[in-house]
Amino acid sequence: MRSVPSIRLNSVHQAHTAQILLALVVLRCMSIISAEGEVTEKIAVDTDAASPAWSAFLDLCDTIAPYCGVVCFLAPLPTINQIARDRTVGNLPLLPYSSMVSNSFVWVTYGQKNLPSVWGSNAFGVLLGAYYFTIFVQNCGPMASNLPGTAGQHLKGTGAIILVNLCLAASGVGNASEYIGREGVIYCIILFASPLAALRHVIATKSAASIPLPFTLACLINCTAWFVVGWWKLVDFNIYFPNLLGIICAVVQLALKGVYGNRAIGAKDELPR
Repeated sequence: MRSVPSIRLNSVHQAHTAQILLALVVLRCMSIISAEGEVTEKIAVDTDAASPAWSAFLDLCDTIAPYCGVVCFLAPLPTINQIARDRTVGNLPLLPYSSMVSNSFVWVTYGQKNLPSVWGSNAFGVLLGAYYFTIFVQNCGPMASNLPGTAGQHLKGTGAIILVNLCLAASGVGNASEYIGREGVIYCIILFASPLAALRHVIATKSAASIPLPFTLACLINCTAWFVVGWWKLVDFNIYFPNLLGIICAVVQLALKGVYGNRAIGAKDELPR
């Protein structure tokens, strides 16, 4: 019985280590790709010279991308409603909701550089994340410290991120938007690393029941639309690169879903919600 906590603790440490290593590797790739920014400009398609079909596809992606983003932000709503009904959060973490507020606010700030589709869709993320955060905190109990950390620490951390980005945006620094964009990319790397690290559970149990198929498909469509817009229309590294990572993450999850399906696992195993 005493071996179970240590296994869980090791799994958490391994997941955090995997996230850090992945972030370091991708940051190195970011520096290489950013240094070759002129290549992106040359590869980018001239939409005026493109075929009508391709231009229509670009316009379609540009139109649906913000709405797909809002759909992804709405995904946690059933879980939050369940928390409100049960008046308990069980073993669920607060981190997804505090990070939703922080990450969305960063992109709202970045979108102020004449990118209304970016800041508009992420404004919903800030509002919905704040709602999820509030309902969660109301039902997690004042002594909860496994969120990870406490609710107060999450609140302070989220507030600090918002304050730093507001100050940076108002500072008048020439490259402020690029700094904010790179910060958003880093947050996306961390967010996408989390499900990849959790895939060990899927492989170990040979069951992909913990991978929500509708949400994964929504993420794939969302990231694909933003990647197309970011690469070919906006020609913006900070838009297309994190969404490329999102596509890879979604494809990996769908592949595991196809391989393992929703096979039943042992009663002692508890599926993540």
